[in-house]
Amino acid sequence: MNAPTATAPALRAEAIAKAFVSGATRTQVLDGLSIAIHAGELTLISGPSGCGKSTLLAILSGLQPVDAGRVFALDAELSRLDGAALERFRLWHTGFVFQGFNLFPALTALEQVELPLDYLGLSRRQARERAERSLEEVGLAHRMKLLPAELSGGEKQRVAIARALAKQPQLLFADEPTSALDASNGQIVIDILHRIARDHGTTVLCVSHDPRLIGHADRVLAMEDGRILSDRRVTPAHALHGAGS
Repeated sequence: MNAPTATAPALRAEAIAKAFVSGATRTQVLDGLSIAIHAGELTLISGPSGCGKSTLLAILSGLQPVDAGRVFALDAELSRLDGAALERFRLWHTGFVFQGFNLFPALTALEQVELPLDYLGLSRRQARERAERSLEEVGLAHRMKLLPAELSGGEKQRVAIARALAKQPQLLFADEPTSALDASNGQIVIDILHRIARDHGTTVLCVSHDPRLIGHADRVLAMEDGRILSDRRVTPAHALHGAGS
């Protein structure tokens, strides 16, 4: 699948709606929301817990269907892809970073990063080289032989980022990637995500209620009650102070 043109958004939602039903209760999470996200930027969707930002990320990444409206990712309309095609799309074009790291206790950092590369058809040598490069890029070249129990929380999250990065995705989704980390490690993680967007031309979409992240994004979308309240561009803090390079 071809990458979008320089002017075309990598992700686009048109008047999407999503509701969840529990018994007799129906909760409208998103209603008529439209958004466009561009490549080469770290876009942050901020807002309080329960505002719909994680649901929006799940929809834009193809993990959840919409009730109404349309979602386009890399010019493909996700609702037109069947289950197998959607799985292939996520395998080849997307990477995910979650709050809980999702690491396997018995695998070293290097093995964690190599694991998804098997599904891409890479040789063992290619997978090893790509995994090593990704760990080096997140500053963990000296820790790649360690198990998760031997790593700090910040290091675990960087392993998770390296695992996503090694797939060389065009779309990278991060759901509350710093909420389990202290201020120092949180800043390292968000600066790495921004560097991935800038250096690789990746579309990086991050959702978080962590106010520390706002100064480290290119664009901040503030959500509340399933709506976009504001959309503003910012000068990332590390661009001002030279951090994160």
